[in-house]
Formats: sequence, C-alpha cells, structure tokens
Amino acid sequence: MDSSLHQVWESAIGNPFEPTIGKNSQFSVGLLLLIAGVLLSGLFGLNRSLVSIPLIGVPASLALAFGAVYMICAVGVYV
Repeated sequence: MDSSLHQVWESAIGNPFEPTIGKNSQFSVGLLLLIAGVLLSGLFGLNRSLVSIPLIGVPASLALAFGAVYMICAVGVYV
C-alpha cells in the first residue's frame, strides 16, 4: 500500500461518514421529491414546448430520479 493511501485510511477511522440527509428523514424527502416530480411531469405534459424542456422537464426527471433513490434507501435497500 502507498504510504499516503495508508495515512488516509488511518485518518478515516476517527471520522465516520455522516450523510447530509439523515436516515430518519429519507422517507419524507423521497416522498416530497416524488410528488414534486409527478406534478412537474403533469405540467410538462400539458405544456410541451421547447422552452418547457429545460424549465419543467429536466427538474421533473431529476426530482423523480432522486425521489426514487431516496425512497429505495428509506425502506432499507441501499444503492
């Protein structure tokens, strides 16, 4: 092992990983993102234009994607 990698490994022992969004709030964050994604997807479906793709379509797909990941993590399946 490289000595710098070994130093990083040793220093990581005293600093456990703490996620930005805790385990207790993953369900509510995931549900909020899924609801926002579904609402934005419906709005995008009603108003399809070239301008609405970056304004509504991209945030809708990102909210659905991150909401799905948070909901999967909230029920105990870690990705």
